[in-house]
Amino acid sequence: MSILIEQNTKVLVQGITGSFGARHAKLSLEYGTKIVAGVTPAKGGQLFENVVPIFDTVGEAVKETGATASAIFVPPAFAADAILEAADAGVELIVCITEGIPVMDMMRVKSMLQGFKSRLVGPNCPGLVTPGHGEKSHGGCRIGIAPGYIHKRGNVGVVSRSGTLTYEAVWQLTQLGYGQSTCVGIGGDPINGTSHLDVLEMFNDDPETEAIIMIGEIGGTAEVEAARWAKDHCKKPIAGFIAGATAPPGRRMGHAGAIVGGAEDTAQAKKAILAECGIAVAETPGDMARTLLERWGR
Repeated sequence: MSILIEQNTKVLVQGITGSFGARHAKLSLEYGTKIVAGVTPAKGGQLFENVVPIFDTVGEAVKETGATASAIFVPPAFAADAILEAADAGVELIVCITEGIPVMDMMRVKSMLQGFKSRLVGPNCPGLVTPGHGEKSHGGCRIGIAPGYIHKRGNVGVVSRSGTLTYEAVWQLTQLGYGQSTCVGIGGDPINGTSHLDVLEMFNDDPETEAIIMIGEIGGTAEVEAARWAKDHCKKPIAGFIAGATAPPGRRMGHAGAIVGGAEDTAQAKKAILAECGIAVAETPGDMARTLLERWGR
Protein backbone atom coordinates (compact mmCIF):
# COMPACT_ATOMS: atom_id res chain seq x y z
CA MET A 1 0.00 0.00 0.00
CA SER A 2 0.90 3.70 0.04
CA ILE A 3 -0.84 6.93 0.92
CA LEU A 4 -2.65 9.39 -1.36
CA ILE A 5 -1.25 8.05 -4.65
CA GLU A 6 -0.41 4.65 -6.11
CA GLN A 7 0.47 3.08 -9.45
CA ASN A 8 -3.06 3.34 -10.89
CA THR A 9 -3.74 6.95 -9.90
CA LYS A 10 -4.97 8.90 -12.91
CA VAL A 11 -3.34 12.33 -12.98
CA LEU A 12 -4.12 15.49 -14.92
CA VAL A 13 -1.74 18.45 -15.20
CA GLN A 14 -3.05 22.02 -15.08
CA GLY A 15 -0.60 24.19 -17.01
CA ILE A 16 0.82 21.30 -19.01
CA THR A 17 1.79 23.51 -21.97
CA GLY A 18 3.92 25.89 -19.92
CA SER A 19 7.67 25.29 -19.90
CA PHE A 20 7.79 24.19 -16.26
CA GLY A 21 4.63 22.11 -16.38
CA ALA A 22 5.66 20.45 -19.63
CA ARG A 23 9.12 19.55 -18.35
CA HIS A 24 7.82 17.86 -15.23
CA ALA A 25 4.85 16.25 -16.91
CA LYS A 26 7.30 14.56 -19.27
CA LEU A 27 9.48 13.42 -16.35
CA SER A 28 6.44 12.01 -14.60
CA LEU A 29 5.43 10.10 -17.72
CA GLU A 30 8.94 8.66 -17.92
CA TYR A 31 8.67 7.65 -14.25
CA GLY A 32 5.59 5.60 -15.00
CA THR A 33 2.90 8.00 -13.77
CA LYS A 34 -0.48 7.62 -15.47
CA ILE A 35 -0.91 11.17 -16.75
CA VAL A 36 -4.21 10.96 -18.58
CA ALA A 37 -4.91 14.63 -19.34
CA GLY A 38 -3.55 18.13 -19.51
CA VAL A 39 -5.48 21.36 -19.06
CA THR A 40 -4.69 24.68 -20.72
CA PRO A 41 -7.50 27.07 -21.69
CA ALA A 42 -7.82 27.61 -25.45
CA LYS A 43 -5.53 24.68 -26.23
CA GLY A 44 -8.07 21.90 -25.98
CA GLY A 45 -7.85 19.26 -28.68
CA GLN A 46 -4.06 19.19 -28.83
CA LEU A 47 -1.84 16.34 -27.66
CA PHE A 48 1.07 16.56 -25.23
CA GLU A 49 3.99 14.33 -26.23
CA ASN A 50 1.64 12.87 -28.84
CA VAL A 51 -0.14 10.81 -26.18
CA VAL A 52 -1.79 13.02 -23.53
CA PRO A 53 -4.98 14.84 -24.59
CA ILE A 54 -5.27 18.50 -23.63
CA PHE A 55 -8.58 20.01 -22.53
CA ASP A 56 -9.80 23.57 -22.02
CA THR A 57 -11.21 22.91 -18.55
CA VAL A 58 -10.63 20.54 -15.66
CA GLY A 59 -14.29 19.53 -15.77
CA GLU A 60 -13.92 18.29 -19.33
CA ALA A 61 -10.69 16.45 -18.49
CA VAL A 62 -12.22 14.66 -15.51
CA LYS A 63 -15.35 13.71 -17.43
CA GLU A 64 -13.41 12.27 -20.37
CA THR A 65 -10.53 10.56 -18.55
CA GLY A 66 -11.65 9.83 -14.99
CA ALA A 67 -8.65 11.66 -13.50
CA THR A 68 -8.69 11.74 -9.69
CA ALA A 69 -5.53 13.78 -9.00
CA SER A 70 -4.24 17.07 -10.36
CA ALA A 71 -0.82 18.70 -10.48
CA ILE A 72 -0.98 22.49 -10.73
CA PHE A 73 1.79 24.35 -12.59
CA VAL A 74 -0.10 27.61 -12.99
CA PRO A 75 1.33 31.15 -12.43
CA PRO A 76 0.66 32.57 -8.93
CA ALA A 77 -1.98 35.05 -10.06
CA PHE A 78 -4.17 32.25 -11.42
CA ALA A 79 -3.26 29.38 -9.09
CA ALA A 80 -6.03 29.92 -6.53
CA ASP A 81 -8.68 29.74 -9.23
CA ALA A 82 -6.97 26.64 -10.65
CA ILE A 83 -7.22 24.93 -7.24
CA LEU A 84 -10.91 25.80 -6.93
CA GLU A 85 -11.60 24.71 -10.51
CA ALA A 86 -10.12 21.30 -9.74
CA ALA A 87 -12.15 21.01 -6.54
CA ASP A 88 -15.33 22.01 -8.35
CA ALA A 89 -14.65 19.28 -10.93
CA GLY A 90 -14.47 16.66 -8.20
CA VAL A 91 -10.71 16.04 -8.22
CA GLU A 92 -9.90 14.09 -5.06
CA LEU A 93 -6.23 15.10 -4.68
CA ILE A 94 -4.99 18.53 -5.74
CA VAL A 95 -1.23 19.07 -5.63
CA CYS A 96 -0.26 22.72 -6.10
CA ILE A 97 3.39 23.23 -6.99
CA THR A 98 3.08 26.99 -7.58
CA GLU A 99 5.16 29.27 -5.37
CA GLY A 100 4.28 32.87 -4.54
CA ILE A 101 0.49 32.65 -4.28
CA PRO A 102 -0.76 35.69 -2.31
CA VAL A 103 -1.76 34.86 1.27
CA MET A 104 -5.18 36.44 0.77
CA ASP A 105 -5.79 34.11 -2.16
CA MET A 106 -4.93 31.09 -0.04
CA MET A 107 -7.20 32.31 2.75
CA ARG A 108 -10.03 32.33 0.21
CA VAL A 109 -9.08 28.88 -1.08
CA LYS A 110 -8.81 27.40 2.43
CA SER A 111 -12.26 28.70 3.30
CA MET A 112 -13.93 27.57 0.08
CA LEU A 113 -12.38 24.10 0.11
CA GLN A 114 -14.35 23.31 3.26
CA GLY A 115 -17.33 22.79 0.99
CA PHE A 116 -15.54 20.16 -1.13
CA LYS A 117 -14.22 16.63 -0.57
CA SER A 118 -10.92 17.42 -2.29
CA ARG A 119 -7.59 17.27 -0.43
CA LEU A 120 -5.05 19.97 -1.26
CA VAL A 121 -1.31 19.34 -0.89
CA GLY A 122 0.73 22.53 -1.09
CA PRO A 123 1.04 25.16 -2.42
CA ASN A 124 4.75 25.86 -2.84
CA CYS A 125 5.56 22.19 -2.53
CA PRO A 126 7.57 19.55 -4.43
CA GLY A 127 4.60 17.20 -4.56
CA LEU A 128 4.42 13.47 -3.87
CA VAL A 129 6.18 10.30 -4.95
CA THR A 130 5.13 6.72 -4.38
CA PRO A 131 8.15 4.81 -5.71
CA GLY A 132 7.77 1.94 -8.14
CA HIS A 133 9.68 -1.30 -8.30
CA GLY A 134 12.91 -1.85 -10.21
CA GLU A 135 15.29 0.49 -12.01
CA LYS A 136 12.56 1.84 -14.31
CA SER A 137 10.27 2.50 -11.33
CA HIS A 138 7.57 0.31 -12.82
CA GLY A 139 4.33 1.04 -11.03
CA GLY A 140 5.54 4.33 -9.54
CA CYS A 141 3.59 7.57 -9.32
CA ARG A 142 5.24 11.00 -9.27
CA ILE A 143 3.19 14.19 -8.97
CA GLY A 144 5.27 17.36 -8.89
CA ILE A 145 8.96 18.11 -9.23
CA ALA A 146 10.83 15.61 -7.04
CA PRO A 147 13.65 13.75 -8.80
CA GLY A 148 12.33 10.26 -9.36
CA TYR A 149 15.66 8.44 -9.64
CA ILE A 150 16.59 8.94 -5.98
CA HIS A 151 13.57 6.98 -4.76
CA LYS A 152 13.38 3.29 -3.92
CA ARG A 153 10.36 1.20 -3.03
CA GLY A 154 10.27 0.46 0.69
CA ASN A 155 8.70 1.04 4.09
CA VAL A 156 9.73 4.52 5.26
CA GLY A 157 7.28 7.40 4.97
CA VAL A 158 8.71 10.89 4.51
CA VAL A 159 6.84 14.16 5.15
CA SER A 160 8.48 17.56 4.87
CA ARG A 161 7.92 21.29 4.51
CA SER A 162 11.15 21.60 2.54
CA GLY A 163 11.59 20.21 -0.95
CA THR A 164 15.37 19.95 -0.93
CA LEU A 165 15.45 18.38 2.53
CA THR A 166 12.88 15.84 1.32
CA TYR A 167 15.26 14.85 -1.46
CA GLU A 168 18.15 14.70 1.01
CA ALA A 169 16.28 12.36 3.35
CA VAL A 170 15.12 10.15 0.48
CA TRP A 171 18.62 9.89 -1.00
CA GLN A 172 20.14 9.03 2.38
CA LEU A 173 17.58 6.25 2.88
CA THR A 174 18.10 4.88 -0.61
CA GLN A 175 21.88 4.92 -0.25
CA LEU A 176 21.55 2.92 2.97
CA GLY A 177 19.28 0.40 1.28
CA TYR A 178 15.98 1.55 2.77
CA GLY A 179 13.17 2.51 0.42
CA GLN A 180 10.14 4.70 0.86
CA SER A 181 6.41 3.96 0.91
CA THR A 182 5.35 7.50 -0.02
CA CYS A 183 7.13 10.86 0.17
CA VAL A 184 4.97 13.94 0.75
CA GLY A 185 6.18 17.53 0.41
CA ILE A 186 3.52 19.66 2.12
CA GLY A 187 5.04 23.03 1.19
CA GLY A 188 6.50 25.96 3.05
CA ASP A 189 3.72 28.54 2.87
CA PRO A 190 1.94 29.74 6.03
CA ILE A 191 -1.44 28.56 4.70
CA ASN A 192 -1.47 25.12 3.13
CA GLY A 193 -3.90 22.32 2.52
CA THR A 194 -2.27 19.36 4.29
CA SER A 195 -0.31 19.40 7.54
CA HIS A 196 2.35 17.22 9.15
CA LEU A 197 -0.37 15.84 11.42
CA ASP A 198 -2.58 14.88 8.48
CA VAL A 199 0.25 12.92 6.88
CA LEU A 200 1.38 11.29 10.13
CA GLU A 201 -2.15 9.99 10.63
CA MET A 202 -2.12 8.49 7.13
CA PHE A 203 1.30 6.91 7.63
CA ASN A 204 0.18 5.53 10.98
CA ASP A 205 -2.80 3.85 9.30
CA ASP A 206 -0.76 2.51 6.37
CA PRO A 207 0.41 -1.06 7.06
CA GLU A 208 3.28 -0.75 4.56
CA THR A 209 4.82 2.24 6.34
CA GLU A 210 6.93 0.97 9.23
CA ALA A 211 8.92 4.11 10.11
CA ILE A 212 8.67 7.86 9.43
CA ILE A 213 10.93 10.86 8.84
CA MET A 214 9.27 14.21 9.60
CA ILE A 215 11.09 17.35 8.45
CA GLY A 216 10.05 20.78 9.65
CA GLU A 217 11.41 24.27 10.05
CA ILE A 218 10.95 27.43 12.07
CA GLY A 219 7.58 29.19 11.94
CA GLY A 220 4.16 27.98 12.95
CA THR A 221 3.27 25.14 15.29
CA ALA A 222 2.48 22.34 12.82
CA GLU A 223 5.41 20.13 13.84
CA VAL A 224 4.59 20.56 17.52
CA GLU A 225 0.96 19.58 16.99
CA ALA A 226 2.04 16.52 14.99
CA ALA A 227 4.59 15.47 17.63
CA ARG A 228 2.09 15.72 20.46
CA TRP A 229 -0.41 13.64 18.50
CA ALA A 230 2.26 11.05 17.69
CA LYS A 231 3.22 10.72 21.36
CA ASP A 232 -0.26 9.42 22.17
CA HIS A 233 -1.27 7.67 18.95
CA CYS A 234 1.69 6.56 16.83
CA LYS A 235 3.78 3.53 17.79
CA LYS A 236 5.98 3.63 14.67
CA PRO A 237 9.52 5.02 15.05
CA ILE A 238 9.85 8.64 13.95
CA ALA A 239 12.94 10.75 13.30
CA GLY A 240 12.63 14.50 12.98
CA PHE A 241 14.72 17.39 11.75
CA ILE A 242 13.98 21.10 12.22
CA ALA A 243 15.66 23.57 9.89
CA GLY A 244 16.44 27.17 10.78
CA ALA A 245 18.44 26.90 14.00
CA THR A 246 20.48 30.02 13.16
CA ALA A 247 17.59 32.18 11.92
CA PRO A 248 17.08 35.45 13.84
CA PRO A 249 13.56 36.01 15.24
CA GLY A 250 11.29 38.11 13.04
CA ARG A 251 13.09 37.49 9.78
CA ARG A 252 11.65 35.23 7.09
CA MET A 253 14.08 32.57 5.99
CA GLY A 254 13.44 30.92 2.62
CA HIS A 255 9.81 29.83 2.79
CA ALA A 256 7.04 32.36 3.35
CA GLY A 257 5.99 30.47 6.47
CA ALA A 258 9.50 30.21 7.93
CA ILE A 259 9.42 33.11 10.36
CA VAL A 260 9.64 32.93 14.14
CA GLY A 261 6.60 34.54 15.73
CA GLY A 262 6.11 32.79 19.07
CA ALA A 263 7.72 30.75 21.82
CA GLU A 264 7.17 27.44 20.05
CA ASP A 265 8.23 28.74 16.61
CA THR A 266 12.00 28.50 17.13
CA ALA A 267 14.06 25.54 16.03
CA GLN A 268 15.32 24.95 19.56
CA ALA A 269 11.81 24.89 21.03
CA LYS A 270 10.49 22.55 18.35
CA LYS A 271 13.44 20.18 18.73
CA ALA A 272 12.89 20.03 22.48
CA ILE A 273 9.19 19.26 22.11
CA LEU A 274 9.84 16.60 19.47
CA ALA A 275 12.34 14.92 21.78
CA GLU A 276 9.88 15.08 24.71
CA CYS A 277 7.32 13.34 22.51
CA GLY A 278 9.65 10.43 21.77
CA ILE A 279 10.81 11.53 18.34
CA ALA A 280 14.51 11.06 17.60
CA VAL A 281 15.86 14.46 16.52
CA ALA A 282 18.66 14.70 13.97
CA GLU A 283 21.09 17.53 14.69
CA THR A 284 22.14 18.03 11.07
CA PRO A 285 20.50 17.34 7.68
CA GLY A 286 23.15 14.70 7.01
CA ASP A 287 22.00 12.64 10.00
CA MET A 288 18.32 12.20 9.17
CA ALA A 289 18.35 8.64 7.86
CA ARG A 290 20.87 7.33 10.38
CA THR A 291 18.92 8.90 13.23
CA LEU A 292 15.81 7.06 12.07
CA LEU A 293 17.64 3.76 11.70
CA GLU A 294 19.04 4.07 15.21
CA ARG A 295 15.56 4.68 16.63
CA TRP A 296 14.19 1.87 14.47
CA GLY A 297 16.86 -0.52 15.71
CA ARG A 298 18.26 -1.20 12.26
